[in-house]
Amino acid sequence: MKNRIKRLREMLGTRELPCDIWLLLAALVLAGIGWVMVGSASVGLSEDSFHYAVRHGVFLLVAISAAAVTMSLPLEPWRQNAGLILFASLALLLVVLVVGQDINGSKRWIALPGPLPSLQVSEVGKLGLVFYMAAFMSRFAVELRTRAFTLLRPLMVLAAPLGLLFLAPDFGGMVVYTVCVVGMLMMAGASLVLLIGAGSALGFGAVLLVMLEPYRLARWTSFLDPWADQFATGYQLTQALIAFGRGHVTGTGLGNSVQKLHFLPEAHTDFIFAVIAEELGMIGAIAVVALFTLFIVRAMLIGRRAEVAGHLFAAYMSYGIGFIIAAQAFINMAVSSGLLPTKGLTLPLVSYGGSSLLVTGVMVGLLLRADRETRLFPKRTPTPAKRRRQPRLS
Repeated sequence: MKNRIKRLREMLGTRELPCDIWLLLAALVLAGIGWVMVGSASVGLSEDSFHYAVRHGVFLLVAISAAAVTMSLPLEPWRQNAGLILFASLALLLVVLVVGQDINGSKRWIALPGPLPSLQVSEVGKLGLVFYMAAFMSRFAVELRTRAFTLLRPLMVLAAPLGLLFLAPDFGGMVVYTVCVVGMLMMAGASLVLLIGAGSALGFGAVLLVMLEPYRLARWTSFLDPWADQFATGYQLTQALIAFGRGHVTGTGLGNSVQKLHFLPEAHTDFIFAVIAEELGMIGAIAVVALFTLFIVRAMLIGRRAEVAGHLFAAYMSYGIGFIIAAQAFINMAVSSGLLPTKGLTLPLVSYGGSSLLVTGVMVGLLLRADRETRLFPKRTPTPAKRRRQPRLS
């Protein structure tokens, strides 16, 4: 029995496997939960009860294929073409302002021909930003630690996509982009004083954005007291809170949600966590939070191992992906539970959406590739040469 347990531990040990099995397991379980919950949350949205579940399943297969392809490709071409990828993503963010679909007062999607779904450009922009920042930090790692104002260049580059997202407008995407870059700079050892100053300036700018736009100010005031106007500005939040209240500890049971029946808007996308809390209860909601925690911790550990091994591009890329997933998951779950004002952000790997699933699948593949390259090319510590015996003096 002891030998079997020892073998099982050896099999589950990350050093003995071709990739980080815990990261892969967390991603697959989250994707499986997402498929089931999208199917449950979208039952009454169309005449065909399985319409969204089938489409989400197709998106999921495409995302898994993208992850497999990305994992098979080396990271060096991504590093060499990081600037070009960032330029292409900025061009897409500019194009969407001209030809994008205007949905709920925001231009975030480009309509694709034929049966293909719309492309959410801000999702693709995350990859360009992470690649460029990881390439920059791997090249100027020493300068970021020794010269305080070196971080101004990545912050100036960050201003370009933030400006385009502001014009969309996509305030949630701006927050995710900012958290990603600031987190990567922090992990790279940039000046903490300047990062705090930059963060304070960005926070002050966010307050101004809220105060200048009436609809953002209405969201904030309704967030503070959603029940004061529960049938107008506070409608989404109050319906989400009702879903949490109905779930209790064990939930109402899979498929038994009432709020998804045209009470809770966007139940299969932005507010799917509320449906999870209603049908699976507090236990299901905590399990989803634990899976995201496992995913993010493993992503950070992959980055740390790569940094120790000297693979700086892989390290900072892994940190950036970890911060993106962490920021987006936290904002989505906090909005659903009433901790933050309403923002249109999907829950990675769980919510319905082709662009989000595809980009997240690519990110998972990049993390697994970074872990794979660290295992294949570990840091080698040179063995000290044997000291030669000195001849005795006669």
